[in-house]
Amino acid sequence: MARKKASGGRKLEGWKAKSWFKVYAPEFLGKQLIGEIVSSNPENIPGRVMTVSLGELIQDYSKMNVRASFKINEVAGDAAYTQFHGHEMAKEFVRAMVKRRATRIDSTLTVKPLGSAREIQVTVTAFTISHARLSQAQEIRATMVKTIEDFAKEADFESFTSAMLKGELSKKMFEVCKPIFPVKRIEVIKSESVSSAADRAAALRK
Repeated sequence: MARKKASGGRKLEGWKAKSWFKVYAPEFLGKQLIGEIVSSNPENIPGRVMTVSLGELIQDYSKMNVRASFKINEVAGDAAYTQFHGHEMAKEFVRAMVKRRATRIDSTLTVKPLGSAREIQVTVTAFTISHARLSQAQEIRATMVKTIEDFAKEADFESFTSAMLKGELSKKMFEVCKPIFPVKRIEVIKSESVSSAADRAAALRK
């Protein structure tokens, strides 16, 4: 019995040694509080990823089917600050947008926003109103890719990410693609922030 009590005491002491840290979104999203984590050592917190509802974060009901992830990169006191890590639209929601006799057009590309040390891998999908011919689908795909690449050349990382998450980038693509063939919707269904090729090469040399 004495051993059991001692063991329980150690567990309680270990829990008491842990502290709560408030986690905040990046500055371009208003540094909003997105959650809390517990840790016994602040040095173990950087690198952790927190995922939240994008709709709740930006107060947009149309984005409730999207989850956004943020990676902690700095701890100061009891505050943990993050950088954008990625987002993904619910797969079941994406499947529901594919209607009978319509065409789904996908493309995945990696871009490096203006002046950024990080790249973003983006998956974009267009949903047509009716069946599109192969040549039309190819032109829509090429137009979406060009629109994203051109925008990345003009926007820094925060501006690019904000436009992507809030639907502004999707609207740009919709406007230039609809003259090609009737498009019902265009969405950036997934993204991930990745290290640049130069950074990855430097890391391998170490």
